[in-house]
Amino acid sequence: MARSKTVAVYTGDEVSHYGFEDHPFSEDRIHAFWDEMHIRQLADQVRILHPVMATEEQLKLFHTAEYVEKVKHHSKTGEGMLDYGDTPAYKGVYEDAVKVVGSVIDATRKLMNEELRRAFLPIAGLHHSMPNTASGFCVFNDVAVAIKILQRDYGLERIAYVDIDAHHGDGVFYPFEADPTVIFADIHEDGRYNFPQSGFSYEVGKGAAKGRKLNIPLLPLSADDDFMMMWDKIEAFVRRWEPQFVFMNCGADGLNGDPLAHLHYTARPHGRAARALCQIAEDYAEGRIIGVGGGGYDLRNIANAWTAVVDSFLEAPMR
Repeated sequence: MARSKTVAVYTGDEVSHYGFEDHPFSEDRIHAFWDEMHIRQLADQVRILHPVMATEEQLKLFHTAEYVEKVKHHSKTGEGMLDYGDTPAYKGVYEDAVKVVGSVIDATRKLMNEELRRAFLPIAGLHHSMPNTASGFCVFNDVAVAIKILQRDYGLERIAYVDIDAHHGDGVFYPFEADPTVIFADIHEDGRYNFPQSGFSYEVGKGAAKGRKLNIPLLPLSADDDFMMMWDKIEAFVRRWEPQFVFMNCGADGLNGDPLAHLHYTARPHGRAARALCQIAEDYAEGRIIGVGGGGYDLRNIANAWTAVVDSFLEAPMR
């Protein structure tokens, strides 16, 4: 069977509901992206897919049963915090967060079954959530659950996770720090200056996974040239491991003007990284790449960065 050449984007009202009132992670983010998709005439070039619910059993591949129950409880009352103070509960937050996870799982399975070639999920990439707690606006860790499914159901041994969000993907790094099947590369603002105060260059994995993790911290005010100079290192690192599947966290908070970070990118790094990772996926992973939106709290920046990724997914050569 010929491999699919379809690029999909997951959208719709249901996925837009994951967000918080009077909060940087608002429901407006997906609308800014989708408006720009229409302006750039990209919307009619992708297959539009709608959210899917994850099961409780799938959540528990990564998250503890106690934490899942805690989120369900707070989702019913709509009160309290799901972490130390960044991630508030609201009525229905469990269902909204489960749709984020389920949509990434659905995309993962469709890629593995050759129904899709590439997929982008704007409201996903909740990379701070840990097995037993929310963190940094992230309730459940969608990509972490999808990695567990790729390991369990498909037996993949080399899964690449590349994160260009301004904040370190600690919720993927630490739980898989000693897992040699997860090839991790993350370029972000230096943890000395920004949340979550982690992701230092000496953090390269543990045990059998030592040397399979790459963290590149950038100083505040770093711009496109700084990113591009370090991107070559990331590309060579990921290529070296010949991944069988690629995840890209496309956080837009590295662009100049984001209220929660201090980097000065344009959207160019997003396009460059997406094209390069598509090429790596074509070379080693039968084309399989999923982009997840991650962070980003300036609506103009979100629109520009995420559409740059989708444009690259559409334009990068397929074999």
